[in-house]
Amino acid sequence: MVSGQQSLPHRGTNNSLSDDEAVPNTDPSDLYVQTSSLLLERLQAYKHACGYLENYISETEKVQKVHAKEYEKVLKTVSSPLKEGHHFDQNLGGIAGLFENIRSNTQGIAASHIETEKQLKGQVLPILGRLHAEIKNKTKELNKGAVKGSKEVNKARNNTQKNIELLGQHTAKFSSSSGKIEPNNDPYILQRLVNHRLHKQVLEENNNRQDLLAVQDSFLQFEGHIIETIQMTMSQFLQCVGGQSERQKAMYANMIETTQRIPKDFEWKGFVQRNNNTLIDPSVPQRTASHITFPNQDHISTQPLISGTLEQKSRAALKGYSTYYYVITRSKYLHEFKDDDDIKREPTPELSLYLPDCLVGSVNGEKFTIKGKDTSKGKVGSAMAMSHELSFKAHTSGDAEKWYNIIREAASEGSFSGSTPTSPVESRNVSGQSAPPQYQDGKQPAPVQTQNLPHTGYQGSVVTPGPSSGTAPASARGVGQQHMNTPISAGVGLSPAAGAGPTSGLDRAPGQY
Repeated sequence: MVSGQQSLPHRGTNNSLSDDEAVPNTDPSDLYVQTSSLLLERLQAYKHACGYLENYISETEKVQKVHAKEYEKVLKTVSSPLKEGHHFDQNLGGIAGLFENIRSNTQGIAASHIETEKQLKGQVLPILGRLHAEIKNKTKELNKGAVKGSKEVNKARNNTQKNIELLGQHTAKFSSSSGKIEPNNDPYILQRLVNHRLHKQVLEENNNRQDLLAVQDSFLQFEGHIIETIQMTMSQFLQCVGGQSERQKAMYANMIETTQRIPKDFEWKGFVQRNNNTLIDPSVPQRTASHITFPNQDHISTQPLISGTLEQKSRAALKGYSTYYYVITRSKYLHEFKDDDDIKREPTPELSLYLPDCLVGSVNGEKFTIKGKDTSKGKVGSAMAMSHELSFKAHTSGDAEKWYNIIREAASEGSFSGSTPTSPVESRNVSGQSAPPQYQDGKQPAPVQTQNLPHTGYQGSVVTPGPSSGTAPASARGVGQQHMNTPISAGVGLSPAAGAGPTSGLDRAPGQY
């Protein structure tokens, strides 16, 4: 008989199963339930990891598509022909070829991004999709097997627990009622029912345990499959993205190599060859002014009557004589220059005397004098200028005689073509007041002899002095006695040599001298 003090079965507080416990802890924290829940949570973790990887590759695929569109925008920046493209050689190897290479490679980069997008979408993402489905199927398998077995174990434990509690109630009643009890509640029968329920419970527990062990053991292989699939996925991802990156790098490298291969003189040589009729030929020698001709270059009016250096006495008492370059032109001007160099400075006269308006003194050895106004400052300057007596000194007395004779002839009213000079008339001073010429002896000179003189025309040579007796030629003597300020007659001027007529107009177009 069972004693009334027999202890009832109780639930343990730990998660281990003990052989002396008929009904272990049956709440959700039970070992089998915890194991299946833990495995389910692990599968969920792998499913989320697979989802993260799917999202990453999917977004990368979208980025590739965006990159393709962006590189199409980049391509538009070089799609148009080069402005002023005719300046560049259109053959390969130059600037035009470089931009053609840039266009081709940029278009290739855009195409590579599109291709990578298609590869990620068609080759990589399906691998992760299949893995995701496998993880879901594994979760369903665990739910249908181990989780369902755990529920059956809990059900069997509940039945066993009910029979144990019923046995306890009727064993207690048996002690209090002196053995009087219903047949169905006989503790003997109840105790056998407990054994039946207990054996069924243990069978369910063992079956559930085997299922969980099988699932638990398969996790090692399944996780290995998951890792292997992820590795294969990343390998495919690298092959797609890395291959695209390598192709893009190669295309950029090709742009750089094409740029570096352009010879520094390639474009210039082609440009010179295409425009050889326009560009300056370096083999043609430079122009020299000495070989250039222009209209009226040798006109008789441009040839001086005489030119050379003379010394002029300074109006300052202590400075003495200074050397200048002087020219007497056929326009009857005596011009003073610092030198005869037309290149170093502009040949602007420092002094200009209009000889018909000047008084010419006599020659004294190497010296002679001229009195007149400086006309180099224009009409206003000439009107305001005062008359000055200028003293000149030639290198020799013969040079002085040459300069003197030519100056006297230029200052006369007659021409240089051999015409007979006019009779002397009264002279006016520089200020414009009439006054008779003054002579040292107070007498008037004898009339100039004009008969039986040879007819000589001035041909641009200097006038030589007369015979050794000191008598000047008739033309010179006549000029010496003429009125110095009488205006020149119309039509009378410097006559050119016989047969030489003045030239007019331009022989060439402007810029062709």
